[in-house]
Amino acid sequence: MASQTQVGEDDSLENPKILILGAGAIGSFYGGKLAQAGARVSAICRSDYEVVAADGIHFESVSGDFRFKPEKVIRNAAEYGDVPDFVLVATKVLPEIHVPELIRPVLAEKTAILLIQNGIDIEGSVAAAFPENEIISGLAFVAVSRLAPGYVRHQGYGRVTIGCYPSGVSGRVEALSTLFTKAGVPCIVTPDVVNARWQKLIWNAAFNPVSVLGGGVDTLTMLQSEECAGLLRAVMEEVCMVAKALGHEMPPDAVQKNIEATLAMDPYKTSMLLDFEAGRPLEVEAIAGNAVRAAQRAGVAVPHLESLYPLLKLADRRRRHLL
Repeated sequence: MASQTQVGEDDSLENPKILILGAGAIGSFYGGKLAQAGARVSAICRSDYEVVAADGIHFESVSGDFRFKPEKVIRNAAEYGDVPDFVLVATKVLPEIHVPELIRPVLAEKTAILLIQNGIDIEGSVAAAFPENEIISGLAFVAVSRLAPGYVRHQGYGRVTIGCYPSGVSGRVEALSTLFTKAGVPCIVTPDVVNARWQKLIWNAAFNPVSVLGGGVDTLTMLQSEECAGLLRAVMEEVCMVAKALGHEMPPDAVQKNIEATLAMDPYKTSMLLDFEAGRPLEVEAIAGNAVRAAQRAGVAVPHLESLYPLLKLADRRRRHLL
């Protein structure tokens, strides 16, 4: 694997070529911001291809409406006709989406792969397929939703956390951070991105499944129910215990801070609930399944997570008419 520790290398990438795989709400939002900072951003589009190719992507944003017109709009990586400095992967983490196969046609040794995706243990297949390429893992803290082809609503936030996988900081990470910051996107660079993934999972593993299994409830409704709030807290505490057993100590007040921060937000539906209501596949394995398997490897009892996981899997399959 390429070096993950040298700070300063490749920091001349002021206007890099970036190709987005997964130009949905999150991928197009960050792609659009990077383009504002001077990056040459292209996008692979499928269902939105005709609209985006003709008129780009329009953003209704709390920080100011804008339009993102990718440099190239293509249907698959083989049509790119160039070598990108970065491939930004923002697809859902689903068993049926084989990221290495989708990006292989454009990769060269110089290409870094940025994964802005949910869940834990999601980088392994990409790192194994491309051992000579730098893998950058990223976490998005943003409220965005695709309302129609070529039209995205940005309701709030936008911060990203990035770092080399499995650890370290490189010149390319620093170059990306500079671009994000230039575009007004707060960016945290971490040498321990795996720990950061576990910290985000504290919230995701609790609120996402319960929002679906609770019948379509928003964040405030979940927390206003004493019984439901107790379940959320129990799940979050289980995630912290698993993380600690695997060597990723969580802040002692992590659970309480997640609850307080959620109470301070306007009530909203989780991304998993929005996917469920739209009949889209859920990231069951990346968020719940991988956490349960990690607990089993660590020998940690997680009864609440182990209850939510099969129920969520069942709900997902039933909603997609697979049962």
